[in-house]
Amino acid sequence: MAQAAAAVAEKLPVVDIRDLHKSFGDLEVLKGISFSAREGEVVSLIGSSGSGKSTLLRCINMLEVPNSGTVSIDGEEIVLRGSGTHRQIGDENQIRRIRSELGMVFQSFNLWAHLTILENVMEAPLVVQKRAKGEVEQEALAMLAKVGIREKANAYPNQLSGGQQQRAAIARALCINPRVMLFDEPTSALDPELEVEVLRVIKVLADEGRTMILVTHDMEFARSVSDRVIFLHKGCIEEEGTPDQVFGATKSARLKQFLNAADHA
Repeated sequence: MAQAAAAVAEKLPVVDIRDLHKSFGDLEVLKGISFSAREGEVVSLIGSSGSGKSTLLRCINMLEVPNSGTVSIDGEEIVLRGSGTHRQIGDENQIRRIRSELGMVFQSFNLWAHLTILENVMEAPLVVQKRAKGEVEQEALAMLAKVGIREKANAYPNQLSGGQQQRAAIARALCINPRVMLFDEPTSALDPELEVEVLRVIKVLADEGRTMILVTHDMEFARSVSDRVIFLHKGCIEEEGTPDQVFGATKSARLKQFLNAADHA
């Protein structure tokens, strides 16, 4: 185990965030966040509503452009121009290429209603990555099988349950062969019974050694699936560590309060 841990530690981070700040008007949401995720590592972001978790995740693929700080993917820093609220993406070709390496799964499923599930999953590899249709279709069907909805390939989104739609969204993200999977509260819109289906799929992906960063409100799931857990409070990292450290040897009084409230929710 020590040798395996050392081997992971020697690898360059797949995602590296340095001193990230983000404001919306007068509201400072992120106040100098720094963290990294190495290959095969699962990092969970936890914290109360408004702590900056989703904003941080969205800054990784530049759906939100930070006011300052850097984001690097596989050692390549994303080029940004300007400063403060005027900061913007500096190289559109670079960001398109980097986004094609980041699979994002949102709270809402964001499936195209007029396309079948198979067509939804195939769209990005065909349109963005310009891959061959036959190869993409075969891979898309394999991804649908992986998430347990291969039989729904020719159905439309409105013919699926919420849990099935979210699993289709996961298959869509997987089909671009991402270096990193980003999950933004993937089960928050689901009933508990459907939530279990989706969490089971994410656990399988974690067990395969995929690099993942996920925002979750499910503390038991974060504990079981994560290599590292980061607790955000008021836009800062209040505490971070292994699941055993964060959940079993909590140092921060604010984190203790948060976990106690989660236990009684």
